[in-house]
Amino acid sequence: MPATPATEESAATRAPLRPDAFRVPYRDPVWDGPTDPVLVADHLKGEWVLFYTQRRATKAGLTGVEWVHGTGIGVARSPDGGATWTYQGTAEGLVPPGTGQPATLWAPDVVCIGGQWIMYLTVLPGVRTDWTGQAGIVQFASKDLEHWEYLGAVDLDSPRVIDAAVARCGDGRYRLWYKDEKRDCNTFSAVSDTPEDPASWVLEGVAIPGRPHEGPKVFRLAGTYWMIVDEWRGQAVYRSDDAAGNWTRQEHLDGLILTAPEMTGGRPVVGRHADVVPLSAGEDGAERALLVYFTHPHWGGEDIGAMDADPRTRLSHVRAAVLEVRDGVLMCMEH
Repeated sequence: MPATPATEESAATRAPLRPDAFRVPYRDPVWDGPTDPVLVADHLKGEWVLFYTQRRATKAGLTGVEWVHGTGIGVARSPDGGATWTYQGTAEGLVPPGTGQPATLWAPDVVCIGGQWIMYLTVLPGVRTDWTGQAGIVQFASKDLEHWEYLGAVDLDSPRVIDAAVARCGDGRYRLWYKDEKRDCNTFSAVSDTPEDPASWVLEGVAIPGRPHEGPKVFRLAGTYWMIVDEWRGQAVYRSDDAAGNWTRQEHLDGLILTAPEMTGGRPVVGRHADVVPLSAGEDGAERALLVYFTHPHWGGEDIGAMDADPRTRLSHVRAAVLEVRDGVLMCMEH
């Protein structure tokens, strides 16, 4: 049997996460289309692990949005705090029993809970050329971040839910936030006291209404809970005292960060679906976190269904920036 995940106290041999991690953007060596990154500390091997949706950006002969379907979950590892990354292939054992083949896997979130890692994963049966079909969120468990055991599907009372994010809130309970594509593409939440049990989640309702968005991520920084969501024009920022509800949009710069970390043809390329991981404090003692995101460096940001025919527009890579809170405002220090 694989060992139980080590505690933080035994993680001294792991290189600390660097604030300049991903200064050289990570590119998937197979299809050159990594998206939806999530960064996990492996206390057993003393490494950092990057999981991501492995879009088939360079595969020839695909039509429509077929290139974002039939995707596995790519894995890369870093022994030096994110300065360099080595591709490990795709994670195995992530297709639930009875799923139509070839399966489409999207946007994992991985959380260490109760001595094991739990992965919350979006699964779609089959490969499609458009944005139709059912999609749901399922759970897997692992003791080593390599071998995964299927736990079951989460019932969220909707035929198309994607982009899971899980965190423990100020009330001591865990919440699952996700995008419901059948309910205005808003962020909804469910709550649980036993998040390793897929049957334990209880629906709460809409958490972030209004403008359509995706890719929620919740984290705590400088004494406040924050949520970022991908509005396809940058990351929108919300705050809450306890992450249990009452999310308020940040007013600074229309509540947006990562609006133009790159430029192409004189137009901004926005930061997309992101993860947030704590960093060591800065020289001034202020708390910091690393915002890990992806961009399409050759795509100006049009609707994905109307992207330029140039094959380069499908390419993506993973980058990062440092987050700090200054005068109560979440700020992004882009590389």
